[in-house]
Amino acid sequence: MANTPIHTLDLNFQGRPLAIASYMLEHSAGVVLVESGPGSTLESLQSVLQTHGYGLKDVTHVLLTHIHLDHAGAAGALAAHGAQIYVHPVGAPHMLNPQKLLVSAGRIYGDRMDTLWGQFLAVPEEKLTVLHDNDEVVVGKLRFRALNTPGHAEHHYAYQFEDLCFSGDVGAVRIPGYPYLRLPMPPPEFNLEKWRETLLSLRKMNFKRIAPTHFGIFDDVEWHLDSIHTALEEVEAWLLRNMPGDPPLETLKDSFLAWMDEQASREGLDPLVAEAYTLANPLGMSVDGLVRYWKKIRTAQT
Repeated sequence: MANTPIHTLDLNFQGRPLAIASYMLEHSAGVVLVESGPGSTLESLQSVLQTHGYGLKDVTHVLLTHIHLDHAGAAGALAAHGAQIYVHPVGAPHMLNPQKLLVSAGRIYGDRMDTLWGQFLAVPEEKLTVLHDNDEVVVGKLRFRALNTPGHAEHHYAYQFEDLCFSGDVGAVRIPGYPYLRLPMPPPEFNLEKWRETLLSLRKMNFKRIAPTHFGIFDDVEWHLDSIHTALEEVEAWLLRNMPGDPPLETLKDSFLAWMDEQASREGLDPLVAEAYTLANPLGMSVDGLVRYWKKIRTAQT
């Protein structure tokens, strides 16, 4: 049986391609989206839906991998148009009342909040469905299975659909065209050990394709998962080299950015691809996540 068509919708984040995707699947009464994207790309989402003959009102279901602004920010707006929103139980309270989430993000992004992320509307309770590990979402002939996948965030799901895994951010950031990926590791919930456990779970799924939100569908799953494993090993080695002695945060950021620049140069990344990586995965955020993990989790284990 042929695979169900899956449309990768480029949300043109900050006017740039290949940074944030939403995945569209058609059914008899409209479309299902995996990820809403941020509020700032709602107009772009509407435009790309129209190229397929749909509008915002035709979005009947939205499956969120997690509630970070680049993945879930437009969910409330889509709920206002009639969509049912699906989310991890830990993320659900923030979808019902995003104020705490927005205050926290505001401390990071300051006056760039609106430009980057746009409006984040609350999802009405009747429009929010809380999923539990291994729950199924059935929409017509479409069947999705939610899989608890912490590591990037505690409230993270991947979704199994046919032979494909919608991997959110736990499947790393990989821009098409290069055999290269990066791990997004923002605070406060990056956890190296849990990510490793999630990776083992993903391997057991035996899927044939993987679709990270950043960006696209790939069919070299073994290479992809092996590369995540290697990246986790390299991140641990970086921590062990750099964290003892508690250097200043700016020193750590300089070290990490130099490391990523070295990788980009080695891989020969096109400048637009390098920019897409930065937009999808701000490197300073990963350093913040690594430092928090080291101080709050790693050193507490020793």
